[in-house]
Amino acid sequence: MSNELQNIKNRFGIIGNFPALNRALEKSIQVAPTDISVLVIGESGVGKEFIPKIIHSESRRKHQPYIVVNCGAIPEGTIDSELFGHEKGAFTGATATRKGYFEVADGGTIFLDEVGELPLQTQVRLLRVLESGEFMKVGSSQVQKTNVRIVAATNVNMMKAIHDGRFREDLYYRLNTVQIDMPPLRERKGDIHLLFRKFAIDFAEKYRMPELELESSAVHYIENYSFPGNVRQLRNLVEQMTVVERNRNVTAEKLAEYIPMETHLPMVVNTQNTPKQSDFGSEREIMYKILFDMRNDINDLKSLTSELIKNRGAGDLSSHEKNLINRIYTPESQPQVNSGSLLYFENNNEVPAVQTPTIISNSDDRYEDFEDIEVEENRPESLSLQNNEKDLIIKALEKHKGRRNRAADELGISQRTLYRKIKQYNLED
Repeated sequence: MSNELQNIKNRFGIIGNFPALNRALEKSIQVAPTDISVLVIGESGVGKEFIPKIIHSESRRKHQPYIVVNCGAIPEGTIDSELFGHEKGAFTGATATRKGYFEVADGGTIFLDEVGELPLQTQVRLLRVLESGEFMKVGSSQVQKTNVRIVAATNVNMMKAIHDGRFREDLYYRLNTVQIDMPPLRERKGDIHLLFRKFAIDFAEKYRMPELELESSAVHYIENYSFPGNVRQLRNLVEQMTVVERNRNVTAEKLAEYIPMETHLPMVVNTQNTPKQSDFGSEREIMYKILFDMRNDINDLKSLTSELIKNRGAGDLSSHEKNLINRIYTPESQPQVNSGSLLYFENNNEVPAVQTPTIISNSDDRYEDFEDIEVEENRPESLSLQNNEKDLIIKALEKHKGRRNRAADELGISQRTLYRKIKQYNLED
């Protein structure tokens, strides 16, 4: 191992001698003096954040700003403002002009973590920065220049994201001038015990407690565990055991209490390979059930009234028929029978899909030949999920006077999802 590589490991506290890890670090050192873009690929928790730090520290930009941006943690409606800045009055709440990260980091390095989560509109802006160094603030028509080195990282299967239309192919190849792959911990079996000892020493010093030590059976156990959370999971395991366990000698049986071998999580190479569940998943199921139940009740009411017209006219209703009508109408609008030959139901605004029906007795000869009479509808039944979803968002925003954070809490969704829905339904005004 070269002295330069060992110095990098010592400086950044990187433990391990796995060949793929060494290769990733060596590539970082090699590309650091240049300004080409780098894409770091690896599972969550493998330590991808060390690569951009190494690149920046070994580059000519090391005395300039280094900014880390978690693209997955910034709401979609504000990420353009965070990255590129905005002018005063560009949107609600923009009370002053603000510099974005690309303006602040001019001459330095920006690390775009979870770059696969960027919205498509932001990807277009980022591509322009990569190609020409130009960008515009939100709400401005003035083109600005920046000289920024971009290092990006993702745990997403990028080719699948491109195929699914979630990531631009031209941006992918522009970012991926050099690709650095970080190996998962399960492939670094020889490094797992070394990492355990390093974390045990660190946490023993931090909490002023004796250091944990693994027995031989525990070493074998931990080296054969898959660690779906990678180095982050191992670190959290050691910290937890340092604080909780009184016995400093850790056995395989004790490890099994924290990470049971038979119930460990399946390997997830790319967390975005499967489609995301919609934030409105549970709400959608509830709304569908309500709407279908409402439609069934309306159809039952139509069948009942039609049957009355054909067979009995304005006769008294049976107990079953009264129960059906009571289920559809509120107590304030129970069916009323006039003294004449007409059976009349009062209109109820809470059943929007049904017009006030008037059933005419079959004593009138003009209606004897009718095979079927359906209740006319005042307006079509609104079974559109989008319409109901849009109405819920509008009501929540009105209730909280436009405060989107409170509206999101009211709806039970994240602010990022609310911003996306507001944009989707053109509710930004």
